[in-house]
Amino acid sequence: MPLSIVFILLFLAIVFSLLHSKNKSSYTHRVSQTCLLLSFTVLLLSSTPFFANQLVKSIEKQDDVFYQQNIPLDYIVILGCGHTTNEALPEISQLQLCSFQRLIEAIRIYQLHPEATLITSGDGGSDIEANAIKVKRAAISLGIPEDKIIAKPTPKDTQEEAAIMSSLLLNKQFALVTNASHIPRATQYFIAQGLKPIPAPTGFSVNDEPTNFISNLPSASTLKQTNKLWHEVLGQLVQWINE
Repeated sequence: MPLSIVFILLFLAIVFSLLHSKNKSSYTHRVSQTCLLLSFTVLLLSSTPFFANQLVKSIEKQDDVFYQQNIPLDYIVILGCGHTTNEALPEISQLQLCSFQRLIEAIRIYQLHPEATLITSGDGGSDIEANAIKVKRAAISLGIPEDKIIAKPTPKDTQEEAAIMSSLLLNKQFALVTNASHIPRATQYFIAQGLKPIPAPTGFSVNDEPTNFISNLPSASTLKQTNKLWHEVLGQLVQWINE
């Protein structure tokens, strides 16, 4: 991740600066300065909206939003994300933002295609309950009939989700709901299983362009967007290597 790269470069800058203080070598001095400059550059580019937004949009705009189809839908697949179990809260409040966004988009699609069945997916990671079960309960609390939801609580990642659901989705019409930055990679995993997903991106990171000087300043939220982008870029690279 960009912030990890920044810390590594800063650490190297300190190490070579200490070496330079001992041996007065021009080489160690140049390396220390270079690492310091690179760390500043990476942090600046990763946290500045003008640069980061262009990179994020290059992935997020690869697929259009979902509109009502001319043919019936068999399934609406909600890929797993995250949650934190807290029985004092309603299920919808236990979902992390990514799971919440995917569920709301799936319900929007269900309203367009009430003939479809929802499929929730994903294990719980370190949580005591699978994400598929948590999202299913949240969907029921929002009015989706329980008999219109299938839970797949065992997949640990997108590749496993595609493999586990392949037999159920073969020759079926289904919407694939996940975050916009994740859609390109997720779609390819399902295509690799011989399936034909209809992309349904949600949770777009970039909705508009910065409009003033303040909104163009570096920010932590922009750095978070860049982290998501870099995660997907690395994921696509691994996907390409494994093909």
